[in-house]
Amino acid sequence: MSNNGGPKAKILLVEDDPTLGYAVKESLKNNGYDVTHCPDGETAWQQFTKNMFDICLLDVILPKKDGMSLANQIRKQNEDIPILLLTSKAMDDDKIAGFKSGADDYITKPFNMQELLLRLEVFLKRTKKKDDNAPTEFRIGDLKFDFNNLYLSSDAVNHQLTQREADLIRYLCLNANRVLKREEILLNVWGREDYFLGRSMDVFITKVRKYLKDQKGVELQTIHGIGFKFVLEQDGKK
Repeated sequence: MSNNGGPKAKILLVEDDPTLGYAVKESLKNNGYDVTHCPDGETAWQQFTKNMFDICLLDVILPKKDGMSLANQIRKQNEDIPILLLTSKAMDDDKIAGFKSGADDYITKPFNMQELLLRLEVFLKRTKKKDDNAPTEFRIGDLKFDFNNLYLSSDAVNHQLTQREADLIRYLCLNANRVLKREEILLNVWGREDYFLGRSMDVFITKVRKYLKDQKGVELQTIHGIGFKFVLEQDGKK
């Protein structure tokens, strides 16, 4: 979750009604949130796999992939992210189905925007990460890593990072010079451990190695059968 003057949180908003979607997005933005709005379930899933979000607001009836199927898919990948369903239905069976899909709560349309904002605050307080006070800027060889602004730079290069790349590099920096099991990285950066996420992690590990390949005293080692070790020398010491 962002701090230091950044957005309160990153929200994935999935709503196929363009008028309502725009109104909710603008209201959330005006209240300090960073909002990614998607008009259908498939686009939303693509965004979720590429970026890190703090909370998901999902309409139930969506093109291409309905909100409950999307919630179930998201929950399989991330056990902790809050999921709030936006629904025009108020039947008990639909509420139960929503909770079974992995949603944490629902809000029935039409809803009061102030109620939605209060619900968001409640969920974000519950899930506020313990490492919020951890450092967000690091020195990696000659490179400066700025987690909040998503860049890795020196006088010679400037790499603009994706959120996932930044999350991975930050986790490695916070755990430098110790062996990290594959499942440990997956759980802490991807939110869940499975085969397909493991393949994704390997792609990101390769990207990070390319960014750091020319840095002296820096090495992302593969510990076969276990995981990785991010060797980071500081002042000549490991």
